[in-house]
Amino acid sequence: MKIPCELIVWYVLPSIRRELARVLVEKHNLTQAEVARRFGVTDAAISQYLKSKRGTNKELESSGRYGEFKEEVERAAQRIMDGSDIVTETCRVCDMVKRSGMLVKVYEAHTGVKAPNCVCPECTSTT
Repeated sequence: MKIPCELIVWYVLPSIRRELARVLVEKHNLTQAEVARRFGVTDAAISQYLKSKRGTNKELESSGRYGEFKEEVERAAQRIMDGSDIVTETCRVCDMVKRSGMLVKVYEAHTGVKAPNCVCPECTSTT
């Protein structure tokens, strides 16, 4: 059985990186090289995020809450530009994914079983 943290690493973190990279490059005018350095990945990885060859997740995108996710990413990008670090901001966005119930959809789609309470303790249902 997969634990929720594994699914976060495989499906949620790449989506967070993709959206953060997009906002930092398009709205804050950082270069791909600068974003790669801050993320600790290669320039090629950032290029793949920007071309949506990496970091797409249909469960997140079709959750009905993807707009909220993107808004949280935009706030995170602004905080990064104001001096916060990537780790702190990635954790904030990940926490939003968990609290919103988006992780429940990812969990159930990839495991085929009902999500345990630890995936979203605040959620009243898993649909």
